Amino acid sequence: MNGVRAERGDGASESRSFLIGLGRGAAGAMLFGIPMLMTMELWQLGFYIERWRLFLLLIVNIPLLILLAHRIGFERTSTVAEACRDATIAYGLGIVISAAVLIMLGDIKPHMPLSEILGKIAIQSVPASIGALLGRSQLGGQAGKEEDQDDEEEDEEEGAVPDEISTSYSRELFLMAVGALFLNLNVAPTEEIILIAYKMTPSHALVTICVSIAIMHGFVYAVAFKGTHEISEETPWWHAFFRFTLPGYMVAMLISLYVLWTFGRLDDTGPTQMLMSAIVLSFPGAIGAAAARLIL
Repeated sequence: MNGVRAERGDGASESRSFLIGLGRGAAGAMLFGIPMLMTMELWQLGFYIERWRLFLLLIVNIPLLILLAHRIGFERTSTVAEACRDATIAYGLGIVISAAVLIMLGDIKPHMPLSEILGKIAIQSVPASIGALLGRSQLGGQAGKEEDQDDEEEDEEEGAVPDEISTSYSRELFLMAVGALFLNLNVAPTEEIILIAYKMTPSHALVTICVSIAIMHGFVYAVAFKGTHEISEETPWWHAFFRFTLPGYMVAMLISLYVLWTFGRLDDTGPTQMLMSAIVLSFPGAIGAAAARLIL
């Protein structure tokens, strides 16, 4: 009997933990998605964006969510199946929250064409789904911190390598790509990006690049933010700069070009103007990439 009660208790505890994770995910989708859910340009994009570009963005978001779920999912994941489960739930939460908020704001109405309704929900579900997964790492509170500490203690008992050491180079670049994508989705649809790019001169662009790179390096290594990566005294200063900061900025630049292309901002424009627009968008993208290394 005691064994049956223990099993029931464990099951109830797991269910409660999962429901708490869902609550954090919904809160994360709302918190991180609300700036885009209340942006007019994204409402319009849902109507006129080319459907194959939107479909490609939705497909690209799936492996991104799976990899992100493996690191900061609703629960600690140890298999690909569990990560896929959390990614699916996050996508579902992103769709539900996006649809609910757009209906509440009156941006989705019954008389609208189905393609327009689906387009608006689909484009908003991408940042909202990322926000749903961020809910565990950013909204976990004291209980979430205790869970992470317990997980780290279990890893140490099993002889696992600490996260700061085991984090691979490709994973670092992936996290920077997630941060750049998330922040780029906030500002890329706005007309201001194109306007700034037209007003900038080559000297402005060069200064923007230098400031973006300096901010990236300062966020992670120079300024004492929580989660800052410390460089040992034996490591030369340029090691982290050339190994992480510069590649991270290139990742932010590539993500910026992809987002601009997805939203049609590069159509019928010359190479110089494309580069200018990418440099402008890479400024917030670089900040997002640097912040992702600190908070994820």
